[in-house]
Amino acid sequence: MLEKGIKELHDELKSKKITSNELVKESIKACHDIQEKTNSFVTIIDDATGTEVTDDLLSGIPYGIKDIFSTKDILSTGSSNTLNNYVPFFDATCVANLKKHGAVGVAKTVLDELGMGGTGTTGHTGIVHNPWDLERQTAGSSAGSAASVACGVYPYALGSDTGDSVRKPAGYCGIVGYKPTYGMVSRYGMFQFASSLDTVGVLSRSVEDAAIVVDGMKGLDKHDMTTWDSSNIHLYESLNKDVKGKKLFYIKEICDIENYKNPSEELKEHLNNFKDTIKKCESVGISVEGVSIDRNLLNALYPTYMVIYGAEASSNMANLTGISFGPRGEGSTPDEMIKDHRTKGFSPLIKRRFVIGSFVLQRENQEKFFLNAKRVRRLIVDKMNSLFEKYDGMICPVGTGPAKYLDDSKNEHNKENTVLEEILQIGNFGGYPSITIPNGFINNLPVGVNITGKVKDDVNVLNMAYALEEEMGFKNQIAKEVK
Repeated sequence: MLEKGIKELHDELKSKKITSNELVKESIKACHDIQEKTNSFVTIIDDATGTEVTDDLLSGIPYGIKDIFSTKDILSTGSSNTLNNYVPFFDATCVANLKKHGAVGVAKTVLDELGMGGTGTTGHTGIVHNPWDLERQTAGSSAGSAASVACGVYPYALGSDTGDSVRKPAGYCGIVGYKPTYGMVSRYGMFQFASSLDTVGVLSRSVEDAAIVVDGMKGLDKHDMTTWDSSNIHLYESLNKDVKGKKLFYIKEICDIENYKNPSEELKEHLNNFKDTIKKCESVGISVEGVSIDRNLLNALYPTYMVIYGAEASSNMANLTGISFGPRGEGSTPDEMIKDHRTKGFSPLIKRRFVIGSFVLQRENQEKFFLNAKRVRRLIVDKMNSLFEKYDGMICPVGTGPAKYLDDSKNEHNKENTVLEEILQIGNFGGYPSITIPNGFINNLPVGVNITGKVKDDVNVLNMAYALEEEMGFKNQIAKEVK
């Protein structure tokens, strides 16, 4: 039953073939069934109960919540030891909005600690395993949300996206990952990471379900000054597959195999698969053209991202001291207690990133690092905006192939591949709507393709993905490894 999409489940509920309470209990059991193999969850909400089924498509249907979102009276850890006993007294706005629609949260999912990571391996409860191959990563940071949706334990889960944290896990797990335009969905109640980049997103198994969920979450929020009025945007109702005349571009420097000196066989297959996807775009009426972007600008993408998010993270998370909340550190003075709390509480990866952030924010370093990074970000966004004057969006492969091994010694490391691995960060730099959908398999592992469009043009971005999804035929696929 749970492998069905939102509309199908709603029809089952309305026709009383199953009750909301039965569906919720089935979902909770399914969560327990996959937990040992995938480690998707921080908390499974065993006492969750069904809700009244109304004409609202979301009513009575279970879903997962990334543990970066506050949930009233339910443990909310950010997958960090610094918050391992934190129980909020309020719901994040996105969770509260879904609750108003009758949706039922049944699990809090594992993430890379505080959202800072792309592997699904740094959460305080352990590594998340890819359900297509348990020796592979899910990517991150929305690791548990991606893995659990791919397993079919519920139709969707909430994620957050700061660099690609919804969209790359979607690619690795063979599902849909949608990051709306910055500010479409309130971030109130989401643990802050990098405020100028963070976006609430959703992982699902179809474009249609992603549209339904974001329709249910979005809107102005007095608690988040970056939200904007999207009341005239109706994502689900606007899906019609009419994409004739739409134009996409891809970046030649990262998508044409001849631009790589030593490409792996896997990368060759991935980019050949991408070429097939372009043909499918053209078959539904979307034209696709290659464009060139200065390689120096592309190479600056990842270091610019690292500097900006390091600076913002070190500032935002300065409140994680163990004094106001979280496990109290040991020491005879407040400074000693804070040092002990942060030394014991954070993983080595997080500590490194805080060090980088603090370093680039020092007065003597700001001009050279932080301010220059912001200038480069502006150059990247200006370039994208100029391309969006001619094109409806950018299309690109997700990463350099299927999911990486958890054992990093088995992975190929090639600096040539860095830009392609990190290209989705452009979506956060400009606040653009961006969606990943599955577009095939390499070595029996799913791979994804991404479409990114202009700010507030979510309807067009989703509709192009919707038409392409239908053409490719990977909608609602379920991972089989854990079955």
